Amino acid sequence: MHYYLSLYKESKMNMKLIYWVGALAMLSATQFVEAHAIAGNRYFPGTITFDDPAVADELIIPAWARYSQPNYDDNVVDNSAAWAFARLLTPTTAIGIDGGYTHRNWGPEQTTGKTQVHVSVKTEVVRDEPDEFLAAASLAWGIGGSGSEKVGGNTPNTVAAGVYIGKGFGNLSDDWAAFRPFGITGAAVIETPVSNESVSNLTINPSTNSLYPTTTQKGTVLHWGFALEYSTLYLTDWFNGQPPSEEPLHQWVPLVEFAFDSSQGHKTTGTINPGISYVAQTWQIAIEAVRPLNDQYNHGIGVRAQLLLFLDDLLPSLFSNPVFHK
Repeated sequence: MHYYLSLYKESKMNMKLIYWVGALAMLSATQFVEAHAIAGNRYFPGTITFDDPAVADELIIPAWARYSQPNYDDNVVDNSAAWAFARLLTPTTAIGIDGGYTHRNWGPEQTTGKTQVHVSVKTEVVRDEPDEFLAAASLAWGIGGSGSEKVGGNTPNTVAAGVYIGKGFGNLSDDWAAFRPFGITGAAVIETPVSNESVSNLTINPSTNSLYPTTTQKGTVLHWGFALEYSTLYLTDWFNGQPPSEEPLHQWVPLVEFAFDSSQGHKTTGTINPGISYVAQTWQIAIEAVRPLNDQYNHGIGVRAQLLLFLDDLLPSLFSNPVFHK
């Protein structure tokens, strides 16, 4: 963690890291890939508070959330609906786009507006079937001015480089068999503004309960998180120690996600998010609570829910093959 925070001291170091992660993504040479985020017998469910290591044809619509806005008190509540779409260019590389809307209840005032739109490229860089391990990297562009100042979505152009991992423990020895259902996923994304331009967003004056525009500069932010997951299929005799003959779907996955934002000159903020996912052949649905870890920002408990569609299984006539395939 100290390594990542030290990156904030020099913007040039941030940009070098972005370029290296982008280069790593472009050099991916993995030849075999299954649908969804699957390595061996392990399925890594789509996470809600941060991205997972999956590189696939996917559609999220909607991802809904309700929680107290962490930069204000409990009276400022956000209701948001987000969407995301990813399309495979090759078996291991996808392009994506995401966005959404937020309705913010300030107490005396209410506003509605768009969040920032991102376009991205993401690629799988490591797949180890016996060890149930996945790793992916991404490079994203946050489109400046695509969000609304009414909900704090007005931001400058940004570049974000990310890495994502997933590791299951299904190959543990018989002495540790009780831990085979467990798996972990993690992500770290460094988001850097392209310029030092100032942007205007609305805020509330607590003494007058009125909204007014305020001008700020966006700094470099490290978005990072991890999740502890439990695959209920490992409680059955479905596994025989060999690679599966079919995808390990149709299961419940209880999980706890931890998500954090770290930026220079500000205290790291984070949430703990216990929940559960159900995975079917063509879709996954997940719901989780949102509990802030920084009580000085707010004390409210929120909720998030997400519907994830596996387009290759849902619409095979359109998504059975990547855009560029033999």
